[in-house]
Amino acid sequence: MPIFSPRRYQPAYLPLHRDKAAVRAFTAFERTVKGALFGCRMCGNCILQETAFVCPMTCPMGLRNGLCGGASADHCCVDPSRPCTWFKIYERAERLGILDRLLEVNAPLDGNKMGHETWLDALRFWRERDKGPHPIELITDREKFQQESAAFFRDLRQPAWWEGDAEYHAPAYTEPISNLEAGLRAGAFVVTAEIAPPLTASTKLLDKKVNMLRGYVTAANFTDNASASARMSSIASSKLCLDDGLEPVMQLQARDRSRVALESDAMGAAGLGIRNILCLSGDHHFFGPSPIGKPDQSDLDAVQVLWMLRRMRDEGKYLDGREIKQRPQWFLGAAGSPFGAPSKYEAIRAEKKINAGAQFIQTQPIFEHGHFLEWLEALDRRNLLGKVYVLAGIVPLKSSQAAHFMADTVPGVVVPPAVLARMDAAGDDKEAQQETGIAIALELLEKLQQTPGIHGVHIMAVHWEEVVPRLIDDAGLPRPATREMAVA
Repeated sequence: MPIFSPRRYQPAYLPLHRDKAAVRAFTAFERTVKGALFGCRMCGNCILQETAFVCPMTCPMGLRNGLCGGASADHCCVDPSRPCTWFKIYERAERLGILDRLLEVNAPLDGNKMGHETWLDALRFWRERDKGPHPIELITDREKFQQESAAFFRDLRQPAWWEGDAEYHAPAYTEPISNLEAGLRAGAFVVTAEIAPPLTASTKLLDKKVNMLRGYVTAANFTDNASASARMSSIASSKLCLDDGLEPVMQLQARDRSRVALESDAMGAAGLGIRNILCLSGDHHFFGPSPIGKPDQSDLDAVQVLWMLRRMRDEGKYLDGREIKQRPQWFLGAAGSPFGAPSKYEAIRAEKKINAGAQFIQTQPIFEHGHFLEWLEALDRRNLLGKVYVLAGIVPLKSSQAAHFMADTVPGVVVPPAVLARMDAAGDDKEAQQETGIAIALELLEKLQQTPGIHGVHIMAVHWEEVVPRLIDDAGLPRPATREMAVA
């Protein structure tokens, strides 16, 4: 069991090429020492100084930039037998007074360095630098030594092809890219809704749902193999939606995709005229049906996807440095988790996404307005509400069973006991349960329309899309303005 970190979820990485015998021996020594201390997996890009000396590579999802949506103080959402790695990082960083270090956008791994020693690399890097840090300055000029040390380790962990930082990067364009962005910029209370892509090759049901929502919502989200379960792709569903006259929000999750696949799919979406992309890390395979895929299958996380796509759009370069002659146009979004970790931690996670490139946030389902306000206040304390559009998530409960399922099994979602009691009180009558769920959703919608700091709602009535028009009409939500569809 490591001294400073949770145990490894997966074994240490193996190198892609074979080193000389002496180097292999040194690597084995380094792996043993760092494994005993930190559960090190020999990732090749150590960021322990930025993560309060808790190794983020012990996270089952391999996240290098913060909490997942299901983070908990009690246990890891993937493996309940172990603590949440990132919750440990935030707790220790808070005790040490270095929480703001967690804002830096950490780089993805370099496969050429994974499994190899890093101590000798660090020594070589130090010897090649013109600027220290010089050990003698630890005695003669400690402030200079600390500054040069910080610069040294930053350059070491931030390669030239990434250059992550902790600063806010405003979009490089001026005019709205999509109808969704145009509506939000105009100050409208925007409504979006979620549609699950079909399980079959038939598009009839998808077309029916799109036609049902057209004229009621500004844009429709299409999930990307949610819960690690295969469906029609989000990009295909989004294109069909676009052809049907409704603007899509294509969800793009990092699980199962390499950085090359992510760049390719995002560029393909741009070529098809899809302008809104919601960037996600993706549910772990643990939440999917058996047999599950490889448990260690995430190349990037949501923050890294945002950083990469923003730079492709604003700087016109692929991650490998190749120039993009016709830059893609994307309005980039991220998910928010008001009910996951404490609001002060979730606000840091939200700020990191916003700094990386998120222009709008769609939240996890809200069933308790008071705690949602705490999350908004935490964002406001970090001066974030003027940098991002917030769409509050609403799930109309279709049954008491669905309510208990969300409460018991969906990480990051909190269904208060009072809500569960109301659903249970509806009895066994299916219609009565649905009406109770609708009533609860309408009460929340009324409160949300009067809540400063949000710009609209995102209705997630998956497999119950027919209730969305009723919710919009009964709640008095505005219909979207009639605009020409955004084109390439």
